[in-house]
Amino acid sequence: MSQRLFCYYGNATLAGLPAHQLGRLQSVLHAAAQIAFSAPKFDHVTPLLCELYWLQTRERITFKLSRLVFRFLNSTAPVYLAESINHATDVTTRRSLHSSSSTAVIVPVTRCSMIGDRTFPVAAARAWNSLPSFVMSSSTDTVDFQASFEDIFFCNIILTLISAVY
Repeated sequence: MSQRLFCYYGNATLAGLPAHQLGRLQSVLHAAAQIAFSAPKFDHVTPLLCELYWLQTRERITFKLSRLVFRFLNSTAPVYLAESINHATDVTTRRSLHSSSSTAVIVPVTRCSMIGDRTFPVAAARAWNSLPSFVMSSSTDTVDFQASFEDIFFCNIILTLISAVY
């Protein structure tokens, strides 16, 4: 079965949605994993998602947004997206601060928290800045970035599974 699910397309636009709305998409993802493995309805789905290397919906959204920022920092993002992201080192007042040597991006200020926080510049900056520093400073190779990103979330899932068993 292809790892590209229909529910993964355009999911960066889902940033900032309430949990109950993302839960609907997550249930579709769970059903697809159960069908792929012919698993009974009430079996745990998390091990199936790990075996398929599918991220949870919220993590997938974070990944997509972070990958776009990663492409911006490596000058491979589309121009129309690159114009909406500002690197912390580009701000003259931050040149003497610790953030001047980091790979952080500036989170724009918004007036409307409901709509403004869901715009691409805000959601992408927050997603990128929430990543651990070793992921943000990974090489310029997109495959390396994806591998280190997935390592974080799959390690968290495995630790959760282990702690649930013991």
